[in-house]
Amino acid sequence: MKKALLLLLIIPFTQIKSQWIEKAPENPEEFVNPLIGTLSKPSLSNGNTYPAVAVPHGMNLWTPQTGKNGNGWQYTYDADKIRGIKQTHQPSPWMNDYGMFSIMPVTGKMRFNEEERASWFSHKSEVSKPYYYSVYLADHNVSAELTPTERAAQMRLTYPESGDSWFVVDAFDKGSSISIIPSQNKIVGYSTRYSRGKLVGFKNYFVIYADKPFTKYSTWKDKDFVKDALQITGDHCGAVVGFATKTGEKVNLRIASSFISLEQAELNLQREVSKDSFDQTLNKAKTAWNQKLKRVEIAGGTVDQMRTFYSSLYRMLCFPHKMYEVDKDGKIVHYSPYSGKTEAGYRFAGTGFWDTFRALYPFLNLVYPDINLEMQKGLISDYREGGWLPEWSSPSYSDIMIGNNSASVVADAYLKGLRGYDIETLYQALLHGANNEGPQATGRLGIEYYKKLGYVPYDVKINENAARTLEYAYDDFAIAQLGKALGKPQSEWKEYYRRSQNFQKVIDPETKLARGRNQDRSFQTPFNPFKWGDAFTEGNSWHYTWSVFQDIDGLAKLMGGRKEFSKNLDKIFELPPVYDDSYYGSTIHEIQEMVNANMGQYAHGNQPAQHIIYLYNYSGEPWKTQYWVRETMNRLYQPTPDGYCGDEDNGQTSAWYIFSALGFYPVTPATDQYVLGAPLFKNAKIHLENGKTIEIKADKNSEENRYVNALKFNGKKYSKNWLSHEELMKGATLKFEMSSQPNKQRGIDEKDFPYSYSTDQK
Repeated sequence: MKKALLLLLIIPFTQIKSQWIEKAPENPEEFVNPLIGTLSKPSLSNGNTYPAVAVPHGMNLWTPQTGKNGNGWQYTYDADKIRGIKQTHQPSPWMNDYGMFSIMPVTGKMRFNEEERASWFSHKSEVSKPYYYSVYLADHNVSAELTPTERAAQMRLTYPESGDSWFVVDAFDKGSSISIIPSQNKIVGYSTRYSRGKLVGFKNYFVIYADKPFTKYSTWKDKDFVKDALQITGDHCGAVVGFATKTGEKVNLRIASSFISLEQAELNLQREVSKDSFDQTLNKAKTAWNQKLKRVEIAGGTVDQMRTFYSSLYRMLCFPHKMYEVDKDGKIVHYSPYSGKTEAGYRFAGTGFWDTFRALYPFLNLVYPDINLEMQKGLISDYREGGWLPEWSSPSYSDIMIGNNSASVVADAYLKGLRGYDIETLYQALLHGANNEGPQATGRLGIEYYKKLGYVPYDVKINENAARTLEYAYDDFAIAQLGKALGKPQSEWKEYYRRSQNFQKVIDPETKLARGRNQDRSFQTPFNPFKWGDAFTEGNSWHYTWSVFQDIDGLAKLMGGRKEFSKNLDKIFELPPVYDDSYYGSTIHEIQEMVNANMGQYAHGNQPAQHIIYLYNYSGEPWKTQYWVRETMNRLYQPTPDGYCGDEDNGQTSAWYIFSALGFYPVTPATDQYVLGAPLFKNAKIHLENGKTIEIKADKNSEENRYVNALKFNGKKYSKNWLSHEELMKGATLKFEMSSQPNKQRGIDEKDFPYSYSTDQK
C-alpha cells in the first residue's frame, strides 16, 4: 500500500487527474479527500465541510481548528493558523457545534489563550485522511497526529528538544470544568457548550491520559492562570501541562469522552483503545473505512472521478453520528437531551431530514440497512422521551427548516424492508406529527390551516407557506404508504392519500407554477417566480414547483400535459440566472451559488432542486435526464477544496452524486422505485448486506457516450425508466449500452414511466 501511495505522489498532478482507473481500488479510503468543500465562508459555500477524522457514524469526530472558539467555520482551507485539534459533533457551520473540547501542543512560554497558542501551518505538511490526521505546527516545531475510534482517540505529539514542552486542553466556554491528576498523568473534565435547541443537563465528559509524567501544570479560567488549583469550574476552563522533551520525542495521549459520565468515558477508553498502540488504532480505523467504502466498488473512470466518488461516500457515512454508548453491563444506553437522564436504547444526532430524506436515507436503506435499523430505533427513543420525532436533530430538536420529513425517513425504511423494531410506535409518532404543531420545528407549523384549507396560507404570517404545503402533501403520501403497508384501516390511510393531493392547491393555473395563496383562496399578488424565500424555502418558485415527488404526472396535468411539462423543465436551464433577493435583504449564499453554476435557474447547490433533472423520465424524454446528470457531475463536483456547489448538508449533496454516478436516483422515497439516469463509470458493484450483488456495466461509457441506447436487466431487454428496489435486493446485473447520441425511442411509452400517485390509481 505504501509503495502504491508513493507512486501516486510522484506522478505529475495533471497526469493523475486524467489517469484512467480500470480496476476497483483495494484501498478506496486512500481516494478520500476530507478537505473537499473546506474552501468555504458564510457568503459562499463550496461545501461548508471540515476534515472530519472519525470512523463511520462514530459518536465523536475530530478536526483541526482554524476558526475562533465558537465559530461554526471551524476549519477553512484558506486559513493559515491552527488553534487546536478539536473533538467536534458539528453537522454544519450553520448549526454549529456541541460538546466540544480541544488539545493544542505548545513549546516555549507557558500559554493557553487561543490566539497566543495558535500556530502557522501549511497544507504541504498536512495529511488528511478519514482515519488519520497529521500536521506540522511551525511555531512550536511540533508534529501532531490523531487517529479515532467511535468514542475515543489517540493523539501522538512529536516534540523538539525543549525544557518547556506543553499541551493545552481547552474545555470551551458556556460552562466547563477541568481537573489535573498528576499522579496518573491524567486530565478529566467536561464541556456544556451547545448551539441549538434546549438540552437538559447536557455535558460532554472527557478523560485524557498521557504516557509522560507532568512536571509542571496549571489550570486556567477565562483569561487567567489558576496556579493553586488542580480543579476548576466556571464559564471557560482549561489546563496546561508540561515536561521536558528530547528531539523527536513522541508523547502519546489516549482520549475518550461520554455524554453520560466520567466513569462511562473511562469505560469507553478501556473498551475502544485498551492497550493498543497508536498504529494499531490507526489500522483499525482504516479497516473500518475500507470495509464500508468497499461496499460499492467502481472502475472505469478517472482518478478525479474516483476521488470525488469515494470522498462523497465518506461524507455520507459521517452523519448522523451515534449518541449511544455501551454501559458496564453491555447494554445500549444514551444521554437523553429531553430528560437529562441516562435512558436505555439507541440514539443518533446531527442530521436534518429536510436535506437527507431525499437521497441519504434511501441509500442507507439500499446499501447500509443495518445502521439505519439502529437509527429507526433511535427515533423511537426521541419520540418516547421528547414527545416528537426530530426534523433537525442537533443534538435535540432544533428550530430550523420546514416540513415533516421524518415521515419519509420512517416510511421509506419500512417499505424498503427494514424490520425488527417497534414500527407501531413510529407510525403513531407520524400521525401525531402530521396533525399537531410542535416545539422547535417539530410537527407542522400552520397545521390547522392546512387541514381546513388544504394549504398553508400566504397572508397569515407563516413564512415559506407554499413550500410547507408541498412538503406536507408529500409527507402525507409517505404516511399513507406506510399505513397501507401496515394494514391500518382503509379510512385512515385513504385520508392521507387525499391530503397528498393538496399540492394542487398551490399550483397557480395562470403561471403553472407554485405560488403563495391567501386565506380567501386568491393567489398572492404581485408574483415574481424568481423571488427567493417568501413563500418558499431557500429557493424560488422555479425550484419548488417540482416538489411533488408523489405525483409528477399529476403535476404535469396541471401544467397542460407532458409536452408543456417538459418545456417548463427546459426553461429551468434556458432562463438566465436572475433573482429577486428582496425577502432576505441581501444575496444569500444559495443564490450566489446558483448564479455561479451557470445552469440557468437550476440551483443544484440546495436540496429542493436536486431531483428535478430526473423528471424528464416522467414525460418521455429520458435522454435529457442523461445529459443533465452528466453535466451536473462534471461541472459541479470536483475533488478539491472548492469541490461542492453549495452546502454538502450531512451527506445529501454527496448522496445525489453517488446515486447518479451509479445510474439511478430515488425521486420518490416511500415507493419501491429508483428513477434511471446513466452511470458515470464503466463498472460498478454494490455489495448488499444480504449477500447479494448489484453489478452495473457500461462498457462503452465515456465523456462522449453519456446516453443510454439500451439496457438489459439480468440479460433481458429493459425498457422502463425506473428500477425496482425489491428486484435489486435479489441481486441484479444491469448492462447499459451507451452512445454518443440520444435514443429518442427508448423510454417514451407511458407504461415505462416511473410511479405517480394519479396514474397508479388508474
